[in-house]
Amino acid sequence: MRTFRLTPPSEAFAFLEELNDVQRQAVEHTEGPVLIIAGAGSGKTRVLTYRIAYLLATGRAYPEQILALTFTNKAAREMQRRIEELVGPRAQHIWMGTFHALFARILRQEIDHLGLWNRQFTIYDTEDQERLLLGVIKEKQLDPKLISPRSVRHRISFWKNQLLSPEEARRLAANVLEAHAADLYALYQERLARANALDFDDLLLLPIRLFEQFPEVLARYQQRFRYILIDEYQDTNRAQYVVTRLLAAAHRNLCVVGDDAQAIYAFRGADIRNILSFQEDYPDAAVFRLEQNYRSTKRILRAADSVIRFNRNQLPKQLWTANPDGEPIVLLRCASEREEGETIARMLLQLRREGYPYREMAVLYRTNAQSRAIEDGLRMAAVPYQLVGGLSFYKRREIKDVLAYLRLLVNPDDEEALLRVLNVPPRGIGERTLERLRLLAAERGYSLWQAIAHASEAGISTRALNPLERFREMVEHYRAQLGTRAAVELVRDYLGATGLMEALLAERTPEAEARWENVQELLSAIAEFQQLRPEATLDAFLQEVSLLTDIDTYEPDTDRVTLMTVHAAKGLEFRVVFIAGMEEGLFPILAPDTDIEEERRLFYVGLTRARERLFLSHSQSRYRFGTLQYMERSRFLQEIDPEVLVDERGRPIAGSGTGTLSGSDADRRVVYDEDILDWHALRPGMRVEHPQFGEGRVLEVQGSGPQARVLVHFDLYGQKKLVLQYARLRRA
Repeated sequence: MRTFRLTPPSEAFAFLEELNDVQRQAVEHTEGPVLIIAGAGSGKTRVLTYRIAYLLATGRAYPEQILALTFTNKAAREMQRRIEELVGPRAQHIWMGTFHALFARILRQEIDHLGLWNRQFTIYDTEDQERLLLGVIKEKQLDPKLISPRSVRHRISFWKNQLLSPEEARRLAANVLEAHAADLYALYQERLARANALDFDDLLLLPIRLFEQFPEVLARYQQRFRYILIDEYQDTNRAQYVVTRLLAAAHRNLCVVGDDAQAIYAFRGADIRNILSFQEDYPDAAVFRLEQNYRSTKRILRAADSVIRFNRNQLPKQLWTANPDGEPIVLLRCASEREEGETIARMLLQLRREGYPYREMAVLYRTNAQSRAIEDGLRMAAVPYQLVGGLSFYKRREIKDVLAYLRLLVNPDDEEALLRVLNVPPRGIGERTLERLRLLAAERGYSLWQAIAHASEAGISTRALNPLERFREMVEHYRAQLGTRAAVELVRDYLGATGLMEALLAERTPEAEARWENVQELLSAIAEFQQLRPEATLDAFLQEVSLLTDIDTYEPDTDRVTLMTVHAAKGLEFRVVFIAGMEEGLFPILAPDTDIEEERRLFYVGLTRARERLFLSHSQSRYRFGTLQYMERSRFLQEIDPEVLVDERGRPIAGSGTGTLSGSDADRRVVYDEDILDWHALRPGMRVEHPQFGEGRVLEVQGSGPQARVLVHFDLYGQKKLVLQYARLRRA
């Protein structure tokens, strides 16, 4: 094999001394297909960067002959920086970056072959795509309310990632909506070509078409890229798999690095089969398992391993660490999500007193909607925090829209609230109409709301006048009910009348579903506020929320706790990690299409973000969709090795981690406190105390075992029927 000697051998091998034996073997095995199974915290980034540096330092390749594909620009920049430190500035010439960036670079040079575009093509973002799709939908005389541009964009993206043409999508359409979307897909592609534009999915789809239709172009790039490396291979989709397989066919020097146990992006089109079947695709592949974890304590690693072993579809590996045993994992049992937020805040303050900086601590959760109660708890305790991968709960667009509607209900003269929601969802009220209303208000001394009541005097057309009048009548109808109905019921009906909730549901996309869930979480916050303060008004709730959102004086570089979803935490690590909401239906999420193994991998990712301390919390009850629900603790807690778990007081937890998934709920019951009453001890007439509802008298006990239900009349809250397993009742 021809080599390119660029650096003396003594320098070429110096940095290899920093690697352990398996890492070094993975770096030095340069020829042929290579699969590096890199467990959490095992130094995969170091292996990738050192492998590239080794290829350069030993003269096996020029920088331009190396193609290194990542999933984030941040990862690419970090790897580039590390390689430069090892071999100098020539590392700048490596083809390193995200899939989309590097294949866009190829298309800039080669797209003329395809005929429909030229090299000056524009790349459309999602907003551009949706504007184009809106025009296409109207051109086809379809109703954008029924077939929204966003839902069509989501469907087209799925088809492109599966390498399906419009004709194939139409043939596979399962219903009328998908058939319409397939027709729109064809017209959308025509309009993209006419505009000399590509969307993000085209940046992967068109190189495949280019290489398959023009073998001479493929051969040129196959010869150029002598070595191909792919980071996070478990996150690749069908298009990424195909295009890299085509490019690697000549030299077959394809090195993929990943961890099937951290495959958590199926909802984005990632296909775990790519990494699971790599050895079938390349029977002669060399396989290296990076199993030494440098990040976590033995107890944290033991917990993660005891959970992930329940997955059947995985590549065998056994992580180990030379790190200390560390502290036990603490399981926090809370009565409600409000108590969960307060408990986490209290623990964060204690850890801070023990010397842990806020910036070294993170609170992770399954869904963005959970951040509301956690943020409330941290604010009350004056714990500074930052959200990663999302806005503060009360600053999210859909939440601000709902709060503006509520402000308008309480004070219709609030002009900023009115302007925010007047056309959300769209009502056909344009800028010209608003300008006429503003002129009328200025002439008559009206507020904008009063001007709407006199809109007929402003010279507004009937077409614009009708939606204005309907909007005003709707708001006034619910204003008249303030103080006469429970706030959460009034708000739920009011939001239904606005059309906001219907619009979110009609989009049928994961993003819209998340926004809908966030609005439901706001309803839960109102219901909880109402329960804790029965005399409080909607105005009082809005005032509390406005004070909460105004308390944000911390700068981005200050010492703050990080709040994020587990998905967003992938690739990061913290000295201290909390994982909140460990309940069935929340983590794991339970839906008809739920992949429990992927949910378990996601939990594994959360566990392995922790270096020194790990806390898991779950709630007995939680407001969901505006109603109080009693929650069952997550099955994943049952799967953790019980030897590494303690409760908040440091006591071992009995009944946890049986090592199997069989057994009834009674078998799974966690015993936290010997003072908690079981069904044998409860008797009608007994005085008991509940952590949330206070003292009361038992009226009735139904059933037996932990699933027994007990009817209690509480002194302050009246009658409540509780599931004993979650009630935490003590003798008063």
